[in-house]
Parts: sequence; C-alpha cells; structure tokens
Amino acid sequence: MLGVPLLLAQKIRNSGRHTLGDLVSLRASGSGPRIAATAVTLAITIPLLIIQLRVAGSSTALLIGTSAEGAQVVCTILMGCLVACSAAVTGLRGNSFMHVAKVAIIFFALAVITLLALRKSDWDPGSLLSTAVGKSLAPDDYLRPGFWPYTATLGALNTFGNHIVFILGTAVMPHQLLRIGASRTGRTARRSVSIATGLVGAFVLLLITTGFAAAAVVGATGIGAVDPTGQSSLIQLASGVLRDGSTGRVALITVVACVAFLTVLTTVSSVTFAAVSFAHDVFARGRRRRTETGEVRALRVAAVIVCAVGLSLAAAIHRYPTDFLVAFSISVAASCIFPALIYSFFWHRFNRGGLLWSVYGGLLLCIILTAFSPIVSGTAFALWPEANFNWYPFQTPGLVSVPVAFVLGWLGSISSPAGSELEFRDMQYRILTGRTAGPQAADLQR
Repeated sequence: MLGVPLLLAQKIRNSGRHTLGDLVSLRASGSGPRIAATAVTLAITIPLLIIQLRVAGSSTALLIGTSAEGAQVVCTILMGCLVACSAAVTGLRGNSFMHVAKVAIIFFALAVITLLALRKSDWDPGSLLSTAVGKSLAPDDYLRPGFWPYTATLGALNTFGNHIVFILGTAVMPHQLLRIGASRTGRTARRSVSIATGLVGAFVLLLITTGFAAAAVVGATGIGAVDPTGQSSLIQLASGVLRDGSTGRVALITVVACVAFLTVLTTVSSVTFAAVSFAHDVFARGRRRRTETGEVRALRVAAVIVCAVGLSLAAAIHRYPTDFLVAFSISVAASCIFPALIYSFFWHRFNRGGLLWSVYGGLLLCIILTAFSPIVSGTAFALWPEANFNWYPFQTPGLVSVPVAFVLGWLGSISSPAGSELEFRDMQYRILTGRTAGPQAADLQR
C-alpha cells in the first residue's frame, strides 16, 4: 500500500502544492479542475467522517457501560461536537503532534495487551491460537482462507479488485496528500513515508496477534453479543486479560480508551482538514486578494460545517450498515485521484480535457457500480439485504473504474489541444529538484 506514496511523495512535496485542487491545477488551469477536485474530495471525506463518528459513538457508549442504540446516537453527537471544536481550533501542525502521541500509545497498549494475553495461555502462542479456534463459531473453518463472508461468495476476481482499490485508494486519500505536502522538503516526505511503512508493518503484526487474543480470551460469542462488527473487541480484551477490580485492569482500560479517543480525534481532524481544502481552492481562484487571517477564519467555519453535515448523517443512518461507504470512498480515490496524479507527473500530453474526463468519468462509474453492487443489495452484509438489484458482481468498482479512468484520461487528452512542452519540462524539473527552473535550467532542458 505504501509503495505508491514512496513513488509520489517527493514529487508531491516538491511541486509546492498542498490540496488536491492545487495538485490537479499543475497541468490544468481554470476553475473546472478545482471544482472537480472539490467534488472528489467531498465524495471521499464525507463518508469517512460518517464512519469515524459512528465508531466514536459506539466505542464511547461501550466505555460507559451501555450498548443501547439511543445511547450510541447521543455519544456520537457528543463526540462529533468535540471533534468539530478540535478541528476548528487546532491546526495541521497540532494534529501532527497528536498523531505522533497516538502512535506511541497504540504500540504500547497493543504490546502490553498481547503479553498479558500470552500470559493467560502460559506464554504458549500455540495454546493461544488453539483456544481462539475452539471459541470461534466455526472451528473447522476458522483458519482456512475464504472464511471472510464479504468475499467468500464473490470469487477470487472480487478479492483481486478489492486489493487494487485498497492499495491505490488508501495511498492517495486527500488527507494523506495534504500531510505529505506539509512536509519540510521532498526528502523529508519520502523519509516519513519510509518510516511509516515500517510502523504499519509492525502495527499489522500486533493487530493480528490481538485479534487472535480477543478470540481466545473473550470468544466469538462474547464479542458478537456486544458488537456484531467486532469493533469493540479490543476494549473487551483489555477488560478480560486482568482480574476484575484490579488497579491494572482499570489502568489498561483507560489506556485503550485514550487510544480509541486519539484515533478518532486525529483521523476525523485529518479528514476534516482535507474536506475543507475546497475553501482554500475557492480563495485560490478568486479575483480579489484575501488576507491570511480571512482565509483561516473561512477554513475554520468550513470545518464546523463539514463536521456538522457528517455528524447529522452519522446520527441519521446509525442503525444501517455503512460498509458500502468505505468501499465507495476508497474506490473514488483509486479511480479519480490516482490516474490524475500519474498522468500529471509522468505524461507530457496530459491536459485539462484529460483531467476532467478521467475525474468525472471515474466518479460517475464509482457511483453507478457501487449502487448496483452486492454491498448495497442482495447479500447479508448489504445496505438493503432484502432487495436484489446487484447486477454488478463485485464488491468494489475498481476492476472497471480504475482502467476506464486511465482510458478516459488518455482519450480526453488526445482530443484536446496539447499544452506547452516547456511547461511540462519546468514542472518535471521542479518535482525532481524542489526548485523552480531558471533560465540556465530551461536552456539545459531544451
């Protein structure tokens, strides 16, 4: 997944652009590309806000000892208001510091919980795994591939499409691009992505271990009784590895609660910053010059509005499954942003027409194919399981939308007037060196 940012991070930072609207305007001037970037940014970030706020509400309700639907809605609203205030007051730098603190606390918490779970199994990983298998709902199939219900009935091609969408989409999310653009230099951005690659690998290993530990200590029945999605399993595991009433148990649950809170706060804040970047793009293409104070004020107001919209939608659809929102959000990023960035950085013929064709075509395909996919109707995990209009056979539209977006970008570019070759070379010089091409560099390029 992080191989894509390793390829693009230094180029994104050296371009001197921060928001998605700024990046697409590298090769396409005017308001049209910025409007397209705004539409894509909101299509990605609003679903992510809904999901994160819903998780925040469910986790908070569990921590106060209730799983009632009304309590979860109230907790979602309260957490959403807190996060909206945080996003409006803090900046990207403050959010970055919280990310650093979150990573340290998460690794500490997962490591401690893993060791305590192993202690309950007499420090025998094999015994822990055997207990997890025995307490599962299907012991004979627990460790077999294809047991995950979302993909088991849709075939290997569906799994391949999901991997394409996940690898490309999560790498070019608007909030990821915003954070890469905020790095001090291009080398710093690339080094940060390299460090993140190692941290993600270690985190995944710890997460897999705690997943097996939760199945062994709590059991599938206990996890499903509280939350069928399993999102509360870490809190249940933290409360199960130590005896009731002990000080260590209270402390461990408190640390896990801090992890959940910091995760939601930093993620929602990052997504909110990306969502309100359209306000910057509006200022960037406006004729009248705005002061920095005025733009910051407008960004804060936009942050509150975006959080309010996400919070209202999260509360309204709280009883419905939201898996389709994840698939749609990541698919839009993979189908609209990834082709646009690849063409912008590497193809000299790419222009405004190719950008608009690729972005709007990919967005339209994601909307249509997601609406008629098994994740919306006709399956047990769908939004409307009793309905059946899923004529598109795969869970995510990536198998179709990503290659079609590349084709549309090519067709739109060759059918539109070509841009200046010198401008493309100047852009290449800037993204490779981090400096603007001067007269001597321009002569060398010629």
